[in-house]
Amino acid sequence: MSAPSSGPDPSQIRIGDAERNSALDALSEHLGKGRIDLDEFGTRSAQVTQARTVADLRALFTDLPLPHPTLPGPATVSAPPPAMRPAASPARPDDARTPAQRGAAVLLAASGILSLVLFFVTKTWLVFLIPALIAVVTSAMWGGDWRNRS
Repeated sequence: MSAPSSGPDPSQIRIGDAERNSALDALSEHLGKGRIDLDEFGTRSAQVTQARTVADLRALFTDLPLPHPTLPGPATVSAPPPAMRPAASPARPDDARTPAQRGAAVLLAASGILSLVLFFVTKTWLVFLIPALIAVVTSAMWGGDWRNRS
């Protein structure tokens, strides 16, 4: 006889909207910090919307540092306890961008999620031009290298 199972494999637990939204929020933060570019954000966001299990979402974050989405089951990479985390600061000390440039980066990241939501509401692909428009305007204002300064 085999030993009794301790339950279903946590990586095969099906996910819902809360987990998908958590993954999109984490991706937006990585986009805002310049870890992924807009094309990769779009690709990974599409994969998030198609994900069905915890393993599907975890696979999208294996090459990224924290934050990761909040998922059911044991975490594969544990976050440091709150007392060990560095104090939150509005910007990295080595970030040479102005507050307006950092705000534009956050706006660009948020516009990707907004476009995705608007697409499902309006059923028109034109909403995906919003991030492109923001990127063109910010590049025209500060040049193409403003996101990569450190």
